[in-house]
Formats: sequence, C-alpha cells, structure tokens
Amino acid sequence: MQRRYFLGLAAAMLAGAPRAGATNTHGTREQAMAMVEKAAALISSEGKDKAFAVIDDPTGPFVNGDLYVFVTSIDNGTTVAHGANKALIGKSLLHIKDADGKLFIQAMIDMAQSKGEGWVDYKWPNPVTHKIEAKSSFVKKVGDVFVGCGIYQN
Repeated sequence: MQRRYFLGLAAAMLAGAPRAGATNTHGTREQAMAMVEKAAALISSEGKDKAFAVIDDPTGPFVNGDLYVFVTSIDNGTTVAHGANKALIGKSLLHIKDADGKLFIQAMIDMAQSKGEGWVDYKWPNPVTHKIEAKSSFVKKVGDVFVGCGIYQN
C-alpha cells in the first residue's frame, strides 16, 4: 500500500513540468538556498495567502529548471504550496518513504524543528528528467511551516 501511494505521488510529480524555456542544467546549492530565503522572506512580509499564490505559480520566480520551492506544514506534513506540482497541495507526505525507504518529510520536519534550517538527502522524481534521482533539499522553518528547495545530484 505504502509503495503504491509513493508511486502514485511520483507519477503526479512527474506530471509537473518545468517552466517554459528552463534549461536542463541542474540547480546549485547556492541557488536552492537563495530561493528558500526569498520565499521565506515573502511569507514573512506578505503573509501565507499571497506568498503561496506566488510560490504555486509554475511560471513565477520560484520555479527554474529542476529547482522549485515547496512549503510544508510542520504539524502534519501536508504540502501547502508547491511550485512544480499543484496536485501535491493538500496532501500529507508525512508517512511517505522515498525509493530507499526514508521518511524524508519527517526528516525535513525534524531538521526545521531542531536546527531551524539545513539539508536533507533523499530520492525524488525530477520534473525535468522524469526519473527518480538523488536529491538534497535545503529547508527553513518559517512559523508553522518549512520552506524547501532541492537540488538533484545526477
């Protein structure tokens, strides 16, 4: 059941498309961190509703090639904003395991709660290559959510 749910989410993730004109180059750690900082600042200055609308826009500033910002509730692991795939919004990924069996959303919540920010490694579908790849996401706590953006390792 768990594997089927992950595969369904992976298929939904692969349905998301990168921004038109985006390159197939991989984003960098610095770019991912900068996107998270920018999204966190937007949430703090404009509030969640306005910020989430901007973050959710696949043609907006929070999607670039294989980089995209996602925002998740710390309380229950529910995706509340996602630049690459709106189908994940409203879904709790708390108990979802990556291809290696890692509870990666729980690991992100733990990182956000214990250190405020940091990197978490896992495997996830790349919206550009449409393959499950090694990924490392930078997450930052902003109130009762964390903002994340990851880089693909391949």
